[in-house]
Order: sequence, then structure tokens, then C-alpha cells
Amino acid sequence: MQTVDKALSLLSYFSEQRPSVGLSELARLSGFNKATTRRFLVALEKHGIVEQDATTRSYRLGAGLLRLARVREATNPVAAIVQPVLNDLVSVTGETAHFSLYAGGSLATVGLSESAKSSRVMLGKGEAIPLHATASGLAYLAFARPAITDRVLSKALPAFTEHTVTGADKIRRQLSSVRKQGVAVARNTFEDGVCGIAAPVFDSDGFACGTVAIAAPAARAQRKVIASVQPEVMRAANEISLAMGAEPRSG
Repeated sequence: MQTVDKALSLLSYFSEQRPSVGLSELARLSGFNKATTRRFLVALEKHGIVEQDATTRSYRLGAGLLRLARVREATNPVAAIVQPVLNDLVSVTGETAHFSLYAGGSLATVGLSESAKSSRVMLGKGEAIPLHATASGLAYLAFARPAITDRVLSKALPAFTEHTVTGADKIRRQLSSVRKQGVAVARNTFEDGVCGIAAPVFDSDGFACGTVAIAAPAARAQRKVIASVQPEVMRAANEISLAMGAEPRSG
């Protein structure tokens, strides 16, 4: 099972910004040696999960994922639920809004509505979101199953900027505050100049399955602006939670 986990972890390095990746780069990003990376890719390719470009020899996501995505969307139409809520959140806040789901050990943006402002935060669907260094990640970890939070915080956590918190004890204190507030705020912790405000989206089991967030240039995200935006983000997250079968939450 550990081998399966490692092989599937390679999928997290593909995104809209990085739709194809070569063997050497995948090995570097994953920390696996090239022989091991190649073995995992061959197994994934066999099942249509990835495919190799005959000309460039780089790898991209395979057609087999399209079938699974269609099944998922037909039985649990996330896009139809999420997009109108995100569009409304952008119209109210003026900032880029995004919805992320947790799967395979990380959050990934699966819904996006961009701000119309010329100065805005640019995001891409499918991008893996660091759980310890973003508002979305903190909002998720605060309300995730305890075993998931413990597993994340038991590992060495990278610093992306000088403001990234990497100590497990400090992060747990942050999570305690997020639980009290119901919303997470992170400024300059993943990217300098970016402020995120996020709230958890709950599944029917009562634990977080994802998040709704807005991303704004830090210069625009002053204290009064953050305070005014928080209720809107929480409202959007609650609306999606209810649509996904969660029980109404008080507070």
C-alpha cells in the first residue's frame, strides 16, 4: 500500500501551470530516484492515469482520469454547486474566490472565480495547496479529522517566505484560534504580497472536506477589509457545506 501511495503522490505535481513534467523533474520534485520514479510512472501509465508524449517524452495526466472525473461529477456535481457561490462571493468582495478539496494528502483548487480587478491574485486549478502555509490549509486542518492534522504536523514543514510558520506547536495554536473564529487568515505566508481568508467546507461526517477562500493582494487586505469579508467567506462555505450534505452548524 505504501508503494501505491508513493506512485499516486506523483499526480500532485501536475497542474494547469505544469501540465506536463519530465522524468528528471518529477524525480527532483518528489525526492524519489529516477529508477523509482520511472517504475511508478510505468504503473500509472498502464492504467491510463498518466501518458507519455511521444515527442517530448514528458508525462501528462492520462485519459483514464477523465472517465473517473465524469463519474465523480455525475454522482456528486461539485462544479454545479460551487461555481455560482464563488461567482457571488467575487461580486460581493471584489477579490478572487476559490474552492479546494482535500484528497490524497493535500488540498487542490477545483473551483475558481477570478476578480475583475486589474491587480488581482492569479490562481490555477489543480494546484496543490500547502496545508500549513495558507489560509485554506489552516481552515481545513482546524476542522479535519484529528489523525489527518496530526499526520501533517508530524512532518518537517517547509518555509515558503520569512513569514511561514513551520513549528507544529505554533501551528496548533493557530488552529485553536481558527476553530474559535471559524475562519483562517494568512498574510505573506505562502507568497509575499498575498492575503488569504478561508473557511472550512464540511462533509456529511461533520469533518472538513475542503475550503472556500478569497485571495487578495495584501496591500488591499487591511484589517477593516478582512473583518468585512470574513462573514461572506463563512456564508459561502456554509452554503456549499449544506449542498454537499453537511448538517447546519451553529455559530
